Amino acid sequence: MINPLSSFLGRFSHDIGIDLGTANTLVNVRGRGIVLDEPSVVAVDKITKQILAIGSDAKRMVGRTPSTIVAARPLRDGVISDFRATELMLQYFIKSVHEKFAPGLPRPRLVIGIPSGATEVEKRAVLDAAAGAGSRSTYLLEEPMAAAIGAHLDVMEPSGVMVVDIGGGTTEVAVIALGGIVKSASVRAAGDAMDDAIIMYARQFHNLLLGERTAEEIKIAAGSAFPLDDEEIIELRGRDLATGLPKLVEISTIEIRDALSSVTNEIIRTVRDTIESTPPELITDLMSHGIVMTGGGSLLKGLDRRLANETRFPVYVTEDPLRSVVRGCGEALEETDTLERIQSSLPTKQRYR
Repeated sequence: MINPLSSFLGRFSHDIGIDLGTANTLVNVRGRGIVLDEPSVVAVDKITKQILAIGSDAKRMVGRTPSTIVAARPLRDGVISDFRATELMLQYFIKSVHEKFAPGLPRPRLVIGIPSGATEVEKRAVLDAAAGAGSRSTYLLEEPMAAAIGAHLDVMEPSGVMVVDIGGGTTEVAVIALGGIVKSASVRAAGDAMDDAIIMYARQFHNLLLGERTAEEIKIAAGSAFPLDDEEIIELRGRDLATGLPKLVEISTIEIRDALSSVTNEIIRTVRDTIESTPPELITDLMSHGIVMTGGGSLLKGLDRRLANETRFPVYVTEDPLRSVVRGCGEALEETDTLERIQSSLPTKQRYR
């Protein structure tokens, strides 16, 4: 049950929903909407251990820093890999929005989206980082549930819905009914894995070294999971591994699709396995409602068509899929009864600090 004192104080503070993503962190302030969308990147001086930049300023440093400075992401595969940097990043984001919208008011409550496959240790790390960043109390909301709420699906109905949330570090697949997750799967095959697959393909087949940012740009511009109506030729620019000199290679979008196939196949396989383990009573609901795709990875060209072909279900990409999770976290703060019902199915140590 939600603490009455927290509910009373919540009327006077601007509570915050956070999508703590591998690639980007988004913040939704209660009553204000989404007020912050920054890369989950922290730049640190290796000698003094001082934080030099966070967010967009830090991302501009990636690949351009001297040896004494490292600009890196403190979350990998949807979970915390650098606890101290994550705590400082959360503290920076919370402080920036809370002082702007609620100066002098009580510390905010937080609802944070986490992967459904996160371990107890990983969940505790998020709770501890949020507490260290200044939250009054913290609720963990599984990302598929948050994405479903953010996509305006009625998660409290007995009729089942299916969500596929493809983020930077993980792909979350879940069947939801009656305010709970009936079946779910979390696989570390998502946006980052797609970038890595392009880098590996260029290295193996063209002896070309690409950077992470270049691979991401190629994925967005030319990546696909289903044959395109108009296949194109694109240029890859990187460093020749044999000579160490700049090199330009022309490849087709078909090759890029082949490079991404290992990742897209893993996503398709995870969705199909989840469907196969779903109770028969809910399959009819899924056939009627279809599969809803969210997250930045859902924007990969043709992925919805490929998933529809493989599952024989209708597949839809929700509006503004990059913000579904943070919208859901924000709406959960607004709907106290819904948050309480969803949280009541979780162990107490996952709900409160």
